[in-house]
Amino acid sequence: MIAQLCRAAALAALFPIPFIATPACADDVPQRIERILARAPVIDGHNDLAWEIRENQGAKVEAVDLTRPTDALSQPLQTDIARLRKGHVGAQFWSVYIPADVTGPRAVEITLEEIDIVRRFVAANPRAFAMATTADDIRRIEREGRIASLLGVEGGHQIDGRLSMLRQYKALGVGYMTLTHSKSLEWADSSTDEPRAGGLSAFGKQVVREMNRIGMIVDISHVADTTMRDALAVSTAPVIASHSGARAITDAPRNIPDDLLTAIATNGGVVMVNFYPAFLSNRWRAWDKARTDFAKSQGVSGSAYGPRAPAPLVAWDTAHPEPQATAKDVADHIDHIVAVAGHDHVGIGGDYDGIGGTGPAGMKGVDGYPRVFEELARRGWSDDDLVKLSSGNMLRVMERVEAVAQSMAGTPPIDATAR
Repeated sequence: MIAQLCRAAALAALFPIPFIATPACADDVPQRIERILARAPVIDGHNDLAWEIRENQGAKVEAVDLTRPTDALSQPLQTDIARLRKGHVGAQFWSVYIPADVTGPRAVEITLEEIDIVRRFVAANPRAFAMATTADDIRRIEREGRIASLLGVEGGHQIDGRLSMLRQYKALGVGYMTLTHSKSLEWADSSTDEPRAGGLSAFGKQVVREMNRIGMIVDISHVADTTMRDALAVSTAPVIASHSGARAITDAPRNIPDDLLTAIATNGGVVMVNFYPAFLSNRWRAWDKARTDFAKSQGVSGSAYGPRAPAPLVAWDTAHPEPQATAKDVADHIDHIVAVAGHDHVGIGGDYDGIGGTGPAGMKGVDGYPRVFEELARRGWSDDDLVKLSSGNMLRVMERVEAVAQSMAGTPPIDATAR
């Protein structure tokens, strides 16, 4: 069939008929995606490079040379400038993650250190990166041939129950905050912990309103379904899920069920699809559970994969080969979200350098994004819809969040605390 379509396209080129569309040949797809992503580079919603530099590179920010291949380091990374360029990343939300069990004033201190790490590696590479906070910043920086760098706080525990901390993070350039990470808070429940708040508490709802007021995007990845429903009911600005998938495709609590995908569309928000195989593939999840059980029996961590894994797991992996998630799995999640919520409500949130060195086959680093776009193109996606996925939807959300904040400019700050 492909050969017949290609022959038809060749004949159409010789004898053009205005009202007949000529399909692209399979060999044309990579070139088509290169053209699309060159004019509409990817805005990725989540990358944990800052924490990787802190924890696994000794926090030696300037010593990690992002102009060289970082997959060759003794502790390999999934991100470097060459791979960002190859992946057509035009804007990156750098997560300033800290573990969910770090709380209180120390959580604020480490968050500030994470912000400092991002600002330092951006400053160390001025030809490649520039800090951004608005949609217009992203467009300007991309025109300059650089990668717009934005900040995202990955958990409400990082404000220590104080809206003053939220406002200070915004002043430092933070673009979004994920309402919870892996543990529930007294004011917001996580998808991977026992409930404490019953969704959002009264204070949690004030957090969402204050984020709307100051122009910080509400991120509903990681949160419980109850928290997500409450956030959508309260927020007057679009929300995002910065790195999540579709639960109907992969039954993971971190993924989003269809009714909430519909609610996110009604809100005007965007679900940015995660590339972690645990959220892409039920088969991979079963393999990983067996692997994690073995790791516990050996007294080692099961969170690292490949050469980064402890020795007992390297041997286990040899005997139990990893089932490979692929670009098709990513595309299946994207297609499902589109089927439920529409083309205006999906984006990309790879979660690289936060997924233990794993990833879909041929997509173990930030250079892999074009493979997903190629898969979608082969499924019949139009150029316009591919542009929405790469950047258009997220730019629209950012502009609307900015407009809501502008409309609330006369509203005074909220002084409530969680205690």
